[in-house]
Amino acid sequence: MKRNDVINFKALENELQAALIADEKYKRENAAKLRAVEQKVASYEEFRGIVLASHLKPLEQKDKMGGKRPVLWNCHTSQGRPSQDETTELSLEKMLFQPETSAEFYRDWRRHLRSGPERYEALLQLGGPKLSRLFQMDVGFGLLGEMLVALADHVRPADRWAVLGILHSLASTGRFTLNLNLMSHAERESCRALFQKLQAMGTPSPEGQGLGEQLGGLQEEEGLLQELLMLYHLD
Repeated sequence: MKRNDVINFKALENELQAALIADEKYKRENAAKLRAVEQKVASYEEFRGIVLASHLKPLEQKDKMGGKRPVLWNCHTSQGRPSQDETTELSLEKMLFQPETSAEFYRDWRRHLRSGPERYEALLQLGGPKLSRLFQMDVGFGLLGEMLVALADHVRPADRWAVLGILHSLASTGRFTLNLNLMSHAERESCRALFQKLQAMGTPSPEGQGLGEQLGGLQEEEGLLQELLMLYHLD
């Protein structure tokens, strides 16, 4: 065995230990995020405080003094919640959707993102490049259709370019054609409706943008749209 081929067991042990610590930290912080959402915290500051304190262990009975009533993380749980808290709760749930693997995406997509608007905003938040990295090998059975339905039902003219980017990234994933063929009839119709909406949408015209720049952006989007129509077998 060459000298360069000698296994450094100490380095492997350190690497394994670091991976275990990182995994434990992820699980602990993710559990804290879930608790914060369940408690319906009133602000991002409270949410962040719970996550940052996730490494702290609760006091044991012998450590408590005077039997005082413990302070709740969320002092608003026993009071009426103002309507703006519903928006805060939704934003906190979306913050949880930060998958690093396709398995984490699938799990959180089904567990936390139940409604169409939530799924649509989550896809926009991740963007095409992140989705392409997550699903480099395969999107997974049934997931492609669910994504296309969410996009079709909630696409907005202002999001046209972003949605085109997402569609392009999904088309580059592994076994895309197979997953496309496995979609249900309803999902295929949603896909067709999505492209019809995208074709009907014009490029937004922000103030101060020149006509030439607008036309250039429109031509680029239309070129991508025509490419996607072929990739999704809708040409």
